[in-house]
Amino acid sequence: MAVSKLQPQEKITAMLDAGQRVFGENRVQEAASRWSGENRREGVELRLIGPLQSNKAAEAVALFDVIETVDREKIAGAIAEAMAKSGRTPRLYVQVNTGEEPQKAGIAPAEADGFIARCRDLGLTIEGLMCIPPETEPAGLHFALLRKIAARNGVEKLSMGMSGDFETAVRFGATSVRVGTALFGSR
Repeated sequence: MAVSKLQPQEKITAMLDAGQRVFGENRVQEAASRWSGENRREGVELRLIGPLQSNKAAEAVALFDVIETVDREKIAGAIAEAMAKSGRTPRLYVQVNTGEEPQKAGIAPAEADGFIARCRDLGLTIEGLMCIPPETEPAGLHFALLRKIAARNGVEKLSMGMSGDFETAVRFGATSVRVGTALFGSR
């Protein structure tokens, strides 16, 4: 997935022209201004990879094909409600804070099984799990932990790895990686 957050439109257009069709955005409002209406391209898959506020859930459900940052019950409930009202069903991933870093979003690993079960009780289908390992620790340990959580919960997709560690993520079973700097250069 090409992480297009904060990138100028000319770089996005170049990626589209090169055949890239999966893009990740961090903020609902920024993505809406970039990809809504006539700006929406046929065949483009949009993924929300940044934290979601419950007051933006309906907008996120309307815009994104995949929401990778389901990480608390209030968000899960707001997404379930928005999906029921709109009839739209984006694919959902639970974000797991594998490093339990206080500055990062995501459910703690010890709480992941119960949270996935509660999401399913709300009628949500959890397609995958997502994590962003701490920069100061070997990423492979976190990718292995995410893979174990997925296996125990019957979750097949893993969104893990970024420009600096995507090769490790692929070795640990990533089904998607978030690549920004390697594609667009430094911001």
